[in-house]
Amino acid sequence: MRQTTRSTRAHTGVPGPKGYPLLGCLPQFWREPLSTLTNVQRQDGDVVRLDLGTLRFYLLSHPDHVKWVLQENAKNYSKGYNRVRVLLGNGLVMNEGASWLQQRRLMQPIFHQRRLEGFAVTIVDETQKMLERWEALANEGRTVNAAKEMKLLTQRIVVKTMFGAEVGAEEEKIARAFDTALLGINARSLMPRWFGRLPISFNRRFKRALATLDEEVYRIIRQRRGGRGNEDDLLAMLMETRDEETGESMSDRQLRDEVITIYLAGHETTANALSWAWYLLSKNPETARKTGEEVSCVLKGRLPGFEDLPTLVYTRMVIDETLRLYPPAWIVTRRAIEDDEIGGYRIPAGSRLMLSPYLTHRRPELWENPEAFEPERFASESTNGSQRYVYYPFGGGPRQCIGNNFALMEATLIVSTVMQRYRLDLIPGQEIKAQPRSTLGPRPGVWVRLRAASPAPPQA
Repeated sequence: MRQTTRSTRAHTGVPGPKGYPLLGCLPQFWREPLSTLTNVQRQDGDVVRLDLGTLRFYLLSHPDHVKWVLQENAKNYSKGYNRVRVLLGNGLVMNEGASWLQQRRLMQPIFHQRRLEGFAVTIVDETQKMLERWEALANEGRTVNAAKEMKLLTQRIVVKTMFGAEVGAEEEKIARAFDTALLGINARSLMPRWFGRLPISFNRRFKRALATLDEEVYRIIRQRRGGRGNEDDLLAMLMETRDEETGESMSDRQLRDEVITIYLAGHETTANALSWAWYLLSKNPETARKTGEEVSCVLKGRLPGFEDLPTLVYTRMVIDETLRLYPPAWIVTRRAIEDDEIGGYRIPAGSRLMLSPYLTHRRPELWENPEAFEPERFASESTNGSQRYVYYPFGGGPRQCIGNNFALMEATLIVSTVMQRYRLDLIPGQEIKAQPRSTLGPRPGVWVRLRAASPAPPQA
C-alpha cells in the first residue's frame, strides 16, 4: 500500500462532487448515505470535499489519513459531535482536553479485566433468560426478529450491569425515551440548527424524551446516594471514583452524563453488531457450522464464561469479520482546531472531517474480496499489525472506545450461548438493508426461524 507523503505546499482545491445548488449532495446522502460515500470516494479519491447543505465535510478513508487524524495529530482535532451534546452532556464521548483526560483516567479501571469477569456472568445469565423465552417460540415454529431480540437483550444487560437490581417498569420507560431521543438526534444531525426550535410534534416528543431520561436517571442516582442499590454495578463504580488530586467524586450531573453515554454505547452498537452476525451466519451455513462445532468442542454442554474467551477463537473471528462489514460506528467525525494538511491538501481550521470505517473496511486495495464474509481472514495477526487503521471498528488513538473489550466479550459470549441451543435460519424473501443512523443497523429487521442445535458431545 502506498504511503502518504506530506508536501511543503498543500493544494486548496480538494476534489468532490458538485451536487445541487445550496443543497450539495444532501439529497443523495439523505436517501442513500453508504452508496453516496462509496461512490464519491471511488470517483474523487482519498480526500474528498462533500457539501451537505450548509455543512462542508472532508471525507477520509485511507488508513494513513485516519491514523494522522485519530492518533498522530489527534490534539488538533476535536470530536465534532455537538448535536449529540443535548443527549450525552459532557460524558466521556463528548468531553475534550485536560478534563477528558482526567475523566478517562477515572473511568479506565471500571473496564479492567477483573471487572469484566463479573460482567460476563450477567451477560450469560440474561442470554439464558432470553433462550428460555425462545423455547416456546421454537416449539411453535414461530418467527423471531433477531434484531429486536438483540436490542432487548443488550438493554437488559446494560441495565443489570449499570444498576444491579432490576429497574422494573421504569426499564421499559427508559428504553422508549432513549429510542425517541436517538431518533431526534439522527434527524437533527444534518439539519440546520433552527430545525430544533420549530414548534412541531417531532421536537416536542424529543424534548419529552430527554426530560424522561433526566428524571429517571437522577431518581436512580438519588436512591443510590441514599444507600439503596447494588455495590458491584457500574453506577457504584462510577460513584466510587475519586480525582487523584482533589479527592472529589463525580457530581450528579457528571454521573448522569456517564450513565447515558454508557447506556448508548453499551447496547445500541452491540445489538446492531449481533443482528448483523446472525444475518451473516444464516447466509453462510458453512461458517455457522464451524462456529457451532467450536462452541460444542470448547464448552461441551456447559455455559460459557470469561475464562473461555481465549479458546473461542473462531467465534471471535466471526465477530471481527461482522464488525468489518458492518461497523456500528460507520462514520467518525472530527473538527480541525488549526490548519492542517492531509494527503497534500490544505484543511483549514474549523473544517469538519468525516472518517468512515465502513469505507476503509471495504476498500479492494486493502482487503481481498472485501464484500465477502470470510472470518478466516482474521486468523492472521497481519490484519491488525503494522497497518493499524486498515481496521478500526472502535476508532483509534487516545479516544478509542473505552468499552471495546466489554463489547467484544459480550458479543462472543452471547453468540456462543445462543449457538449451544439454536441455529437462526433467515426467513426467505427478506430485503435487508443497512440503515446508517447514529449506528449502522439492519432495516427493517432480521426475521429468523429458530432451529434446535445438534446435541453437544458429553463431557469427559
